[in-house]
Amino acid sequence: MIEEAGNGLLSRRFFLAGTSVALMAATAGAGGRGQTTLSPGTALSPEGLPDRNEKDNLQRTNISSAPGTSGTGVSRTPLEHLDGIVTPSRLHFERHHSGVPDINPDTHRLVVYGLVDRPLMFDLNRLTRYPMVSRMQFLECAGNSGALTAPTPVEGTCGSLHGLISNSEWGGVPISVLLDEAGVKPTAQWAVADGADSAMMSRSIPLSKLYDDAIVAIYQNGEPIRPSNGYPFRLFLPGWEGNMSVKWLRSIKVTSMPAMTKDETSKYSDLRDDGYADLFTYPMAVKSVITNPSPGLSLYEKGIYQINGLAWSGLGQIKKVEVSADGGKSWAEALLDAHVLDKSVTRFRIAWRWSGGEASLISRAFDSQGAIQPTRSEAMSDRGPGSFYHYNGQQAWRVATDGSVRNVYV
Repeated sequence: MIEEAGNGLLSRRFFLAGTSVALMAATAGAGGRGQTTLSPGTALSPEGLPDRNEKDNLQRTNISSAPGTSGTGVSRTPLEHLDGIVTPSRLHFERHHSGVPDINPDTHRLVVYGLVDRPLMFDLNRLTRYPMVSRMQFLECAGNSGALTAPTPVEGTCGSLHGLISNSEWGGVPISVLLDEAGVKPTAQWAVADGADSAMMSRSIPLSKLYDDAIVAIYQNGEPIRPSNGYPFRLFLPGWEGNMSVKWLRSIKVTSMPAMTKDETSKYSDLRDDGYADLFTYPMAVKSVITNPSPGLSLYEKGIYQINGLAWSGLGQIKKVEVSADGGKSWAEALLDAHVLDKSVTRFRIAWRWSGGEASLISRAFDSQGAIQPTRSEAMSDRGPGSFYHYNGQQAWRVATDGSVRNVYV
């Protein structure tokens, strides 16, 4: 075994070699075989539930609401307990501004109006009769990872710090089809999407994005979207900040200019250190995080481990991920799983031989547009006080000699 980079990082081809398994497997002695169940198991059930041994791990984490409310806040995906690229629908993160409305799909309508030749109205039944597409893509809150803008490292799990991102198969009707049927007028440049929650969430969207890859999403991971994710249908804008993918969609007003709503001016904007704010910073930039090892998932003995994590970019595909075990002094290229898709998370893996000493684990992602995930200092440059949206700096985990892991800045 030859080290690819400092502090024990091995070649990304390590896991492709069949002999590598023997280096990590425990020796099976007497009584080492698995259990055999001799009595009948539980009865059939209407839906599958997590095993009782995993139940606590496989729940949304760090649920927090604004004071005096129960539904204005967030819940996060437990990234450190998942593998692959699909987030189960029930674990998809939540961000609500006034709770989850109870919507009757038989009476809910989507209206397309404004600068169009023919205003149109759709119910759920009519929408499902239009041409549909499905794609595996991520949704990320603009405030994800914002805790890393704090002056000192915040203690927390990978999910509590970075769990405002999830990846699903989204199925629905391309909005371009609906706009073409409505007949968009030549003066139109924008549209304003409006949701049916009591917060009246609304966002301005360039018409070019709606024609590019936006959909009215009806399905998530093969089933109807769940209420916490916008049932009976929502707007989905691949790669753009999650707040713009308006849930419980009820109208798309075609306009000549943005509406300058509260959620694209006073919020979801980026204050600079010169006192000005950048508006309409829509795409989520290239990013990655090591999900295992991470806080709460301690190492228990010296030897070879699999470092794995997620990488994504709102501007295209992930082309490469590099990992460092010595705080960024040297880097080795990780192995990408087979599913490397546009505007989707990608799982990366690399073998690491832990000697029992201290280590600082970092990942950095490269996307198809040539962008490289910045260091924390680079990501913090030009930010004004309190600015925490759209943070995509590199995450460093410090592994101590006892195998425990914590969040650090390097």
